[in-house]
Amino acid sequence: MQHQEKTPEDNLTELIEFVLLGFADMPHLQWFLFGLFLIIYIIILMSNGTIFLITKMDPILQSPMYFFLANFSFLEICYVSATLPKMLMNLGTQRRRIPLVACATQMCFTLMFGGTECLLLALMAYDRYVAICKPLHYPLVMNHRVCIQLVTGCWTIGISVTIEHTYQIFSLPFCGSKQINHFFCDILPILRLACGDTFINEMLFYILVVLFGMVPFLLILGSYSKIISIILKLPSATSRAKAFSTCSSHLMVVVVFFGSSIITNLRPYTRHSEGTDKVISLFYTILIPMFNPMIYSLRNKDVIMALRKLLCK
Repeated sequence: MQHQEKTPEDNLTELIEFVLLGFADMPHLQWFLFGLFLIIYIIILMSNGTIFLITKMDPILQSPMYFFLANFSFLEICYVSATLPKMLMNLGTQRRRIPLVACATQMCFTLMFGGTECLLLALMAYDRYVAICKPLHYPLVMNHRVCIQLVTGCWTIGISVTIEHTYQIFSLPFCGSKQINHFFCDILPILRLACGDTFINEMLFYILVVLFGMVPFLLILGSYSKIISIILKLPSATSRAKAFSTCSSHLMVVVVFFGSSIITNLRPYTRHSEGTDKVISLFYTILIPMFNPMIYSLRNKDVIMALRKLLCK
């Protein structure tokens, strides 16, 4: 009896699920990690939810800067919710399997929210540039209608590009190992499980990193170089300090977020780097969204006043 050899395409139909290894190499810390990440997730939901709430309710926080901050806080909640609940489920149940469709959905949402967040950070830098460098034109240039159009543009670009890229990746045939050495379905770990030539997909991925990572980062650096040059020309130290305070928190977020994500996605791959990649990924997927509300609120007097009014009600 002859057995017909199966093609990679046939194997694709048999592969209905992957295994997210996550932190399986630390079996004695599973419940500790579950408790730690659960607390972090609650903090992220509450803190970003509070920022979103006060920017909508407080009349003082109705400027374009806080409109973008509200959208950024909402994006942070969405971004973390795309990965952290599944990781908590894996840590709590030790069932690390994820169906192929669920893996594709998680990747799509992670890319969508992450890419939109990168564009929004560039938009927030442009807002500070117009406010400080062209204050007389600020009400006209950054009116409410323009702000809505800019945010809508960020979402539209993020959604359209990531859906197409996710479809291309999961159209590849998968065979052999089903184990993803990561805590969520990220692009490069998935591509390493694909059969055949993935060169084009990898090149498309690096193009995405440049478009959503390097380009916004360079635009932000350009905006802040202009801002700093204008601030240094201000006559009084009080004016310089006030101008710096309005953009220093945003600059801190940008450096940490873009720095960790670009390092993870552009560093050369080796087997020994997989553990390091997971740790660095924790920074921009979980830890930074937790610290962002603290950075924005503790360094912003208007936000602190709005929080006090909310707590006193």
